[in-house]
Amino acid sequence: MLSATTTLPPTHVPPQPSAVSWAQARVLAHGAAQPSPARTVPLCDAAGLTLAGDLCTLRPLPAFDTAAMDGYAVAGLGPWHVRAALRAGGVWEDTLGAGECVEISTGAHVPAGARAVLPLESAVVGHDGSVAGPLPPPGRHIRKTGEDATAGHRLAPAGTRIGPALLGLAASCGHDTLAVVPRPRVGALVTGDELDPAGLPRPGRVRDALGPALPALISELGGESCGVRHVPDQPTGRLAAAVHERQDVDVVVVTGSTSVGATDQLRRLLDEAGARMVVDSVACRPGHPMLLAELSDSRWVVGLPGNPYAALVAAHTLLGPLIAGLSRRPLAPLPHVPVRGRVRPTHGRTRLVPVTWNGSEARIADGHGAAFLQGAGISDALAAITPGWSDGTPAPLIL
Repeated sequence: MLSATTTLPPTHVPPQPSAVSWAQARVLAHGAAQPSPARTVPLCDAAGLTLAGDLCTLRPLPAFDTAAMDGYAVAGLGPWHVRAALRAGGVWEDTLGAGECVEISTGAHVPAGARAVLPLESAVVGHDGSVAGPLPPPGRHIRKTGEDATAGHRLAPAGTRIGPALLGLAASCGHDTLAVVPRPRVGALVTGDELDPAGLPRPGRVRDALGPALPALISELGGESCGVRHVPDQPTGRLAAAVHERQDVDVVVVTGSTSVGATDQLRRLLDEAGARMVVDSVACRPGHPMLLAELSDSRWVVGLPGNPYAALVAAHTLLGPLIAGLSRRPLAPLPHVPVRGRVRPTHGRTRLVPVTWNGSEARIADGHGAAFLQGAGISDALAAITPGWSDGTPAPLIL
C-alpha cells in the first residue's frame, strides 16, 4: 500500500505536438501583450491599478530637519535656556545659540543651530525653567533633510501595482494624481448545453461553476470583469457571434469549446477569423487544450477548458500573464519551496496541483481532478510539478 507521501512513478502521456511547455506558455502570454495607453487619475481612484511611469519625489524626504523624539532641541553645552516650544506643523524662524534650546514635539521642524534632540525622559527641568541632561551626540534624534530620499529620487518603478502603502507614499511626496495603466476589460463567455445556472442540476446536467467564479478570478488577476454570458453549443455559430459582439472589452475569455470534439467551435472560429494563435495548447495537466489568440482588431481571446479546475489552471497560466502584460506589470516570479505529498508526475508535462502551507513547506491537497475544485477551494497556492519532481523537492508556486 502507498503511504501518504509516496511519489508514484511517472505515467507516459506524450504532449500534443503543438503544445508548448507550461513555463513557456506564461512567458508567451505575457510578452505578446501591448500595454494599454496610460491615463492620469486621482489617488483615490488608483488602488489596484499599475504605475505607468516611475513614482519620484517632488522634494527631499523629509523636506526639513525633523525631530524624531519628544524633548528639547539643544545647542552647545547645557544647562540650556528654553527659548520657545515647537509643535508639529509649526516653524520657529530664529536660530539657537550656545546654551539655548526649544521644547520640541516629534515631527516638528528642528530650528537652525540645534545640535541634537535631548529626549524628554532624559531631561531635568530646574526651578528656574532651565533644562539639564546628558549631552546628546551631534544629530541624535534628528531626521535630516533628504535622509529618506533626495529630490527626484525614484521610489517605485513603472509597472508597480498600486496598493495602500504606495498610495500613502505618493501622498507623502505631495502627489495628488498618478499616471496609471487601466485594468484590462475582460468579458467571459461560458459555453455548454449541459449547464444549469442555479440550484441542483437536473439529470444529465451539471451546475455551472465557472460563471460565478470568473468575475472574482478576473479581478484577482488584475482585470476588470465586464460580465459573464452563457452561450449554448447549438446552433453552431452562436459562439462566433458572441465573440465578435464583445467589442467593449480587451479580452474575451471562453470556457469550454477549446478541444476538438463535435461541439467545440473555438479553434474553428479563430481560424475563420484569421486570428493570430500565440499559444495552441500547453504541455500540462490539467488544462492542456487552453489557448491564446489575437483577433485582427487587437482584442485577445483566452480559451479555458470547461472543467472547473482545469479552467482555473489555464487562467493562471495564460490569462494572468496576459493581464499583467496589458497592464505593464512584469511577469511575477514564482517562489520555489519544498512540496510534499502524493502525485504522479507525467513525462513531458507539468502537473498543476493545489497545495497548502505546512510550516516552511507546502503539502499537496486532496481533490484536484480536472472537474473538481475542492483542493483549489482550500489551498494557498498551485504547485507546478515537473516530470523530475520527487516528494519533498522544491517546486514553483503560483500564489
